[in-house]
Amino acid sequence: MRIKILYEDEDILVVHKPAGLAVQTAHVGQQDVESELKNYLISGATKASPYVGIIHRLDQPVEGLLVFAKTRAAAADLNRQLQHNAFCKEYLAVVCGKPADTERELMNYLLKDKGRALVFEQKDKLPAEAKQAVLHYQMERERETAAGMISLLRIKLETGRFHQIRAQLSHAGFPILGDSKYGSEISGQMSGTLGIRHTALCACRLRFYHPASGQEMEYTVHPDNPAFSFFDTDK
Repeated sequence: MRIKILYEDEDILVVHKPAGLAVQTAHVGQQDVESELKNYLISGATKASPYVGIIHRLDQPVEGLLVFAKTRAAAADLNRQLQHNAFCKEYLAVVCGKPADTERELMNYLLKDKGRALVFEQKDKLPAEAKQAVLHYQMERERETAAGMISLLRIKLETGRFHQIRAQLSHAGFPILGDSKYGSEISGQMSGTLGIRHTALCACRLRFYHPASGQEMEYTVHPDNPAFSFFDTDK
């Protein structure tokens, strides 16, 4: 099993998803997090079809923390928390270059189009389907490498749009290392020089309330992506 189970009880599972594995896929025969969890639960139980409720997702090339429900009641409660912003999610990203501002709010409008997120400014003529996207970043550290300057950002989302972090950071002029979809020619060259093959974005911190007990649950992980090895993410 490629995923790492960090916590499990009769209501929930908290896992660390690796980069390159989809949360859920429509392709027959292709492994994903959902099928790995179902196979795991089948092997340890008598029932043939365990329930795995998907609460939130991460892009396939992105790693990080996810919580899954093992009952419909748990799924309903977790979804309610998600809709009412009771989930706290933080991300770490390694980007090309050095942002001019050490802290900044990015506010754009995103439109999902053929598997990509198109980014618009408020001053643009906005398509009717475009949705507001807001994130906040703080620059943790910068580092000069053989390929050029890179920076470590800590990110909090105010909205949860399709490919939001990847699209907004790229639009702002500092694409994420290893991101072939939203990267620039320069970031592609830097990623190749540094040997970064997966998007250097990790959902590193997750906080929510247990759907049965109401207890606050908090988990953190350190990214596996080698891009983060340029920084001390323990601090």
